Amino acid sequence: MTGAPTKTILVVEDDASVRQLLTRALSSLYRVVEAADGAEAMQILEGMQPPPHLVICDVMMPKITGYALARLLKADDKLRGIPIVFLTARTSAKDVVEGINAGARHYITKPFALREVMDKVAKILK
Repeated sequence: MTGAPTKTILVVEDDASVRQLLTRALSSLYRVVEAADGAEAMQILEGMQPPPHLVICDVMMPKITGYALARLLKADDKLRGIPIVFLTARTSAKDVVEGINAGARHYITKPFALREVMDKVAKILK
């Protein structure tokens, strides 16, 4: 890929070290915008034109959880088409089903392999 990145990803993660790891890895190929929780993500999304091409989101966060954020996106006509990838420590089958029902395209459990995240992102944004 040459020139400036053309696709934008919003990374929503309350753990600063995980957020930085994802941002560093993804920013070589994409424009990355960061939010520390779901409430900050909604503020960013309300002012973002055009909206991001993808949201990578933790599930367990203060203020607005990842599931609640996904439901808010799916309820908004301008944002409902944005694919969501959950990254979470919640690993039960019930959690995965809840994530998919909330609107996630993929559900990746922590600890995750960075390569798996990069592959899923590339496949979604292709």
